[in-house]
Amino acid sequence: MARKKKEEINNDSLKARLTDSSAKDMPAMDQPITEMLEINYMPYAMSVIVSRAIPEIDGFKPSHRKLLYTMYKMGLLGGNRTKSANVVGQTMKLNPHGDQAIYDTMVRLTRGNASLLHPFVDSKGNFGKQYSRDMQCAAPRYTEVRLEKICEEIFKGIDKDAVDMVDNYDGTLKEPVLLPTTFPAVLVNANQGIAVGMASNICSFNLAEVCAATEAYLKDPNADLLEVMPAPDFSGGGLLLYDKEAMRQIYQTGKGSFSLRSRYKVDKSKNIIEITEIPYTASVEAIIDNIADLVKAGKAKEIADIRDETDLDGLKITIDCKRGTDHEQLMTKLFRFTKLQDTFSCNFNILIDGSPRVLGVPDIISEWLNWRRKCISRELSFNLAKMKKKLHLLDGLAEILLDIDKAIKIIRNTELEEDVIPNLMKGFEIDEEQAEYVAEIKLRNINKQYILNRIADREKLKEDIADTEDILRSPKRIDSIIVKTLREVAAKYGQERRTEIVANEETHVFEESQIIPDYRLHLMLTRHGYLKKHTMNSLRNAGDLKTKEDDEIFMGFEAENKSDLLVFTDKCNLYKAHVYDFSDTKPGELGHFLNSELSMDEGEKPIFMISTTDYKGILFIAFENGKAARFPISSYETKQNRKKLLNAFFDGSKPVGFKFLSEDEDPDMVATSSIDKAVVFKCSLVPLKTTRTTQGVQLLLSKKGSVLRSLSLLAEVEVEDPEYYRIRKLPAIGYYIREKSLEAKQLSFDDLK
Repeated sequence: MARKKKEEINNDSLKARLTDSSAKDMPAMDQPITEMLEINYMPYAMSVIVSRAIPEIDGFKPSHRKLLYTMYKMGLLGGNRTKSANVVGQTMKLNPHGDQAIYDTMVRLTRGNASLLHPFVDSKGNFGKQYSRDMQCAAPRYTEVRLEKICEEIFKGIDKDAVDMVDNYDGTLKEPVLLPTTFPAVLVNANQGIAVGMASNICSFNLAEVCAATEAYLKDPNADLLEVMPAPDFSGGGLLLYDKEAMRQIYQTGKGSFSLRSRYKVDKSKNIIEITEIPYTASVEAIIDNIADLVKAGKAKEIADIRDETDLDGLKITIDCKRGTDHEQLMTKLFRFTKLQDTFSCNFNILIDGSPRVLGVPDIISEWLNWRRKCISRELSFNLAKMKKKLHLLDGLAEILLDIDKAIKIIRNTELEEDVIPNLMKGFEIDEEQAEYVAEIKLRNINKQYILNRIADREKLKEDIADTEDILRSPKRIDSIIVKTLREVAAKYGQERRTEIVANEETHVFEESQIIPDYRLHLMLTRHGYLKKHTMNSLRNAGDLKTKEDDEIFMGFEAENKSDLLVFTDKCNLYKAHVYDFSDTKPGELGHFLNSELSMDEGEKPIFMISTTDYKGILFIAFENGKAARFPISSYETKQNRKKLLNAFFDGSKPVGFKFLSEDEDPDMVATSSIDKAVVFKCSLVPLKTTRTTQGVQLLLSKKGSVLRSLSLLAEVEVEDPEYYRIRKLPAIGYYIREKSLEAKQLSFDDLK
């Protein structure tokens, strides 16, 4: 009723706006966009949220509810199956949508489609499969349906005023606002929906566990529900990689994610792997496409063939392996790169009294209990009214017991039929309803035994009325009814978990380093941004290394194939990659163009690179403004596999020199300025900072507009008298360079532009 009232308010508000003369007469081009959106778009958005995409506390969307209620009214609960087309046609009286949309809704609720842990529709025929993207269901004229036995629990009390009934869209029929489910169906079956500006994605839980968790919450709202309902359960089975703290977060907030992994078995005699259960969010076709792409890319060379062998016995994907394949290692790789392992993202968004709310599991159970208590109270009130009415009639019958002959005499001596009731009312001092009941007694029942039996029923009825009234006054007794019903439902319809819970630490995680060869190599970077990767053997036998005419190699070092490569650019960005991502180059090749390989921005240019396996070491950077910074490269280590880091270093001045040092290294360094001044200093003279964006400290003071020009290790340059340039505190003015006293041994950074 609350939802209906809310819709009426929204409709009245909308009509008022549409009939408002100022809005009506205003040309479309002069109408503010905010007002246009409110008038034309907001009603649609609210309709999608409230009346289409988001499930309510009974666990159903409106389309599900209308379909199931139609089947209930058609007598399909316990009756014979009927053609799906018949159900679709009848449902259109409640659901003003096309027949295909209604049939698609039915398909997901069927046992044949295998979408739900506890299907609501018993089906016969081809309804497709939830785990197949391409398997189409048969047309509704070929398939047959009826309601499953569990639907007794979702309709129990619906004919006893347990829920509100409202008019359908044309006012010719009544339909329920909610269905009076006797268990938290909202948690038992998976439900997804995309509305406007919001969505809902509710995973399914095991029915017996849900009932146990609800009972535990009733006894103690602070109970740890993970103890009785540890994790979701899916109709497709598979393995759930369990992280208790992450799951607890999902239970508390209604948001989060977890991973599902396929179940497989290995037949070593045939050298094949058979996959029999896949994640609920994946499809057979998508998995086969993923694996085929891996084989084409050369990342799954162990696979000889893959085929879909799904049949009437269930899902099966068969992988033929090549001789000598390590099956477990192959599957670990496939879990990493294909939908054989997938993530389910939870968003427990539910309509409560017409308003969408994201709730945790305890909150959902609490809301369901509050609603269920109201259903039981209404059902008991309905029964109480009927019992009181029956007692009232039996009270009138008790009066007849005093003189049956008198009643017969009154009836026989009454000339007109319409006077029988008034005469009985006068003769026994009973009301019209009681007199009507007495007058309708058959002639064969006007005997003492019949009337005494009815009077005995009267005493039992009084006891039942008193008991019902006591229940209505006692919340504890209503809760005991809920618990009793939950136990009965769990005993009758509960089943073993289909999805196995496996601790995260017990699962093998694929590491690319397991299959990647490791060897020493030499990396070089050219001024135009080409990366050359040479093995040590190819470098020994190489002549001149090929570069473009106006290009040259300006830095190089030895590295390992399994190390990480960090590339710094002139835009203060850092690009991360693995060295093994790049193939070995030959001396006659230009190398890998990093701008393309790393998807750099247009005009961006690599200026320095390092490699590391453990992110240990110190990065020293000198800037044109005379400052120098020293910080650990561990600041570039990230838990996620990020390929680009913004603000990799201080962006307030142009960098003129990079040096990568070990943590225990404290070498002498040489810095020169644009006015031919130089200093020699210990690296440790520049204090170590923790953040990578530090601007550092002033190394050389600017004189006559001078700037810092270069930074080198003392060992890289020839200095006749290094102590002449030595400084022991910062900042420094520097010393003029004596003629020919400071000469570079190798390529420096200073003329990189």
